[in-house]
Amino acid sequence: MAQFHYVFLFKLSLIIMILLRTSVNGKRFGTTKLGSKFTFVPTNFDVENAKNKEYEVYNYTQTLDHFNFKSESYTTFQQRYVLNRKYWGGTAKSFPIFVYTGAESSIMGDVEYSGFEMTLASQFKGLLVYIEHRYYGTSMPFGSYEEAYKNANTLGFFTSEQALADYAQITLHVKSNLSAEDCPVIAIGGSYGGMLASWFRLKYPHIVYGALASSAPILYFLGLTPENGYAVVVSKDFNSTSTSCYNTIRESWFEIDRVAAQSNGLSTLSQTFNTCLPLNTSQDLKDNLESWYKFVAQYDNPRANYLPTFCNATNRAGANTYVLDKIMAGFSALLGKECIYISDLGLQKYHGWHWQKCTEMVMPMGNGENDTVFQADPFDLAEYTKECKQVFGVTPRPYWIPIQFGGYGIKTVLENFASNIIFSNGLRDPYSSGGVMQNISDSVVAIYTEEGHHCLDLQTPNDTDPDWLKAQRNAEINMIEGWLSEYKIPNAN
Repeated sequence: MAQFHYVFLFKLSLIIMILLRTSVNGKRFGTTKLGSKFTFVPTNFDVENAKNKEYEVYNYTQTLDHFNFKSESYTTFQQRYVLNRKYWGGTAKSFPIFVYTGAESSIMGDVEYSGFEMTLASQFKGLLVYIEHRYYGTSMPFGSYEEAYKNANTLGFFTSEQALADYAQITLHVKSNLSAEDCPVIAIGGSYGGMLASWFRLKYPHIVYGALASSAPILYFLGLTPENGYAVVVSKDFNSTSTSCYNTIRESWFEIDRVAAQSNGLSTLSQTFNTCLPLNTSQDLKDNLESWYKFVAQYDNPRANYLPTFCNATNRAGANTYVLDKIMAGFSALLGKECIYISDLGLQKYHGWHWQKCTEMVMPMGNGENDTVFQADPFDLAEYTKECKQVFGVTPRPYWIPIQFGGYGIKTVLENFASNIIFSNGLRDPYSSGGVMQNISDSVVAIYTEEGHHCLDLQTPNDTDPDWLKAQRNAEINMIEGWLSEYKIPNAN
């Protein structure tokens, strides 16, 4: 049953990835979506059903623009947040409030499939608050998705800085409503949400007492992390799983190029890879294959075993088997016999993460010659900018995030201005290449595992979890326990 469950999950995840185009690389310039969990919940999620479980779903009247005083800045919209009081000990002893910093998807996926944050709430008698990121889910400025995503002017309020100010407003609102002003707040987030959690602590230390930032690549920006960092880790994941599998993937790119150059090459490739529709170009095929390999590496975990499943199938095909048939054997093991849909991976106008990466979340990803499992494809900022201008009419600001949040000289920044932040990672997560991987101080720490993948520590704990994962979570719990033991109620004077 477990094997069926994860094969089904992989199929579902790839379908969602294709339909939403959120979890894949663009044709040349896309960054793999950061999402911490592969869950999908429609924006019209059954709120009453959620309430009947243990959640309270609310909307907060949020300010459109926190940083200006123009007439339009005072426009408001409804921002969704969710409370879970199941474990909360109340205000008498200042029990903590855990604020889950929503990222690039509907918050209800995180609410419905609660993970490690529920364990923390149980351990510390904490209140759980989940806040949806503006421009995702139902938290749409200007009244609707269509109006919010209409053009660069309506999208211009879609930034991480505005999102953090939203979180600050809602956090204070919740504390006031519950008479919980004296309760410490711990921010929790994974991936982009982990970046937000760490920045929330840095930017609003008077509101947020600590942060758990899981798989948060706060250093994956120009001048901070090598552009091939992500692809190098993907390559190591495959090579350490099976060198022959790694070599098969490397060989397959050149074979695809060879076949594509033949008179009926695209038709042959369409048949070989059982594509749902005929291929238009071989590059479309290669882009999709590259995205799937990255997905497999980023989201592998001890229960799913995507990497071993794929590589074992390619190896079982036999040394004398045609190289592209080996690749298909791997995908058949993950997807079954269904046809493979080849998605257009270019930038999409009505896609939130694409807007973000065309403005401030510019994470340079490229492949050098012979340094990864992929073909050479260096990051080209000029071309990247050109595509963003064509789709959104905006020019990216690739250096803004490090300036805004202190990426340059991060060790000195964190030493001098930060406390109570956990940066957790798994070294088999490709985004760990842009993470904080060393302890900065006694309270700003890096807790990582050699075996972990993307946001694995935030997933729901299970008795079958390996000891190294349990140890990582225990270390995080102990760290937070230490923070809370030292918490002092702020003096109003």
